Amino acid sequence: MTPLIRRLLGACALALSLQPLAHATDTDPAEVNLDYAYYSPVSLVLKHFGWLEQTLPGTKVGWVLSQGSNRSLEYLNSGGVDFASSASLSAVLSRANGSPIKSVYVYSRAEWTALVVRKDSPLNSVTDLKGKKIAATKGTDPYMFTLRSLQQAGLKKDDVELVHLQHPDGRTALEKGDVDAWAGLDPHMAASEIQAGSRLLYRNKDFNSYGVVSVTEQFAKAHPQTIAKVLSAYEKARDWAVKHPDELARLLADESGLPLEVAKLQLSRTDLSTPLLSARDVQASKAAAPILVSEELVRRGVNVDQVIEQLIDTSFGQTLAKP
Repeated sequence: MTPLIRRLLGACALALSLQPLAHATDTDPAEVNLDYAYYSPVSLVLKHFGWLEQTLPGTKVGWVLSQGSNRSLEYLNSGGVDFASSASLSAVLSRANGSPIKSVYVYSRAEWTALVVRKDSPLNSVTDLKGKKIAATKGTDPYMFTLRSLQQAGLKKDDVELVHLQHPDGRTALEKGDVDAWAGLDPHMAASEIQAGSRLLYRNKDFNSYGVVSVTEQFAKAHPQTIAKVLSAYEKARDWAVKHPDELARLLADESGLPLEVAKLQLSRTDLSTPLLSARDVQASKAAAPILVSEELVRRGVNVDQVIEQLIDTSFGQTLAKP
């Protein structure tokens, strides 16, 4: 190989390595769309006060309601939103199955899911669920919680009948007696406890994954400065939420249409103190990943540990401005 060819190849390699940077722009996009969700109280605060609109004065900000992680990630992957709120394990599942997304922020660390039964149910343990119907929203944290709970109890997915319903419909099915148990999600779970006397059959905080805000890789490359601004606004909303728990509960109740006591029960299980992604979160996701493989929820041959390392991006949190 001649020196000239070596220099040309070196120049090409350098150009390719800098290619993502070439796509980044110094200006914010004309429009930014985010989801908000009752399971993400901080998103409700951000939407309510309009702080993002103030942070991005030249950008049209749109809001879309997500009823669960599966809907949130569908909106992100279809281009319906640029920022999506989901459970971390649901984001892992999405990336493992081919969606090029990155998680950049933690909106909460909550015990937001459990296995729920009616107040008069004879069931007392996870093993009692063998042969029973369980309502769960496929692709969400409650669904993964259910699989992990069954596995720990020595049961397989085929030992029960999983009925795929969105979270609000799962609650209705449980209370009507159409299913024996429901993989609940707050605030619907808290509402069912208070309004229908539903009972938490099985709780396990370690089986609850944390909540993340994710973007597409394309958006991350093109608009890193916009992501930093959005997360700065999220931090302002989180700071307000931590300092005003009573007002936060009232806002959640007003937005969700649920009683104040329901909102307070949900928030009692919600930790907003640690918003930045870290190496500990990478390890926590890896600990939960085997269920995705054993239940064949990801494509055969996918290295889930590698997927998690590609998914979780801690760099944006390092540049967050104080609110």
